[in-house]
Amino acid sequence: MQGKMAVIGDGDSVLVFSSVGIDSFPVKDGKDAEARLISLAKRYKIIFITEALARENDEIIKRYLAKPYPIIIPLPSGSGESGYGESLIKSAMEKALGIDILYNKNKDGEDKTD
Repeated sequence: MQGKMAVIGDGDSVLVFSSVGIDSFPVKDGKDAEARLISLAKRYKIIFITEALARENDEIIKRYLAKPYPIIIPLPSGSGESGYGESLIKSAMEKALGIDILYNKNKDGEDKTD
């Protein structure tokens, strides 16, 4: 694994990431993104993927959550944020820490402001 970062997204929206040194991989659809994600997971430590494509590949992304690498981070696409990325990160943090540090609640939903 090279330790580099990659981004997977629809069309030209991901090409801007090349200007900051992130390898960009435009894809046509969710199936194309699935194949690209599996391929990149062998070579990259951090993979960004647009939320719409991440949602379509939820099952595959969740398989990688149990592993230290690659770290897969959903990004809002040009059409806006769907909340999928936030929920995925929130779930991973709750699993690791046992509490919700974003909304200050424990796994049972109890407020932890005390």
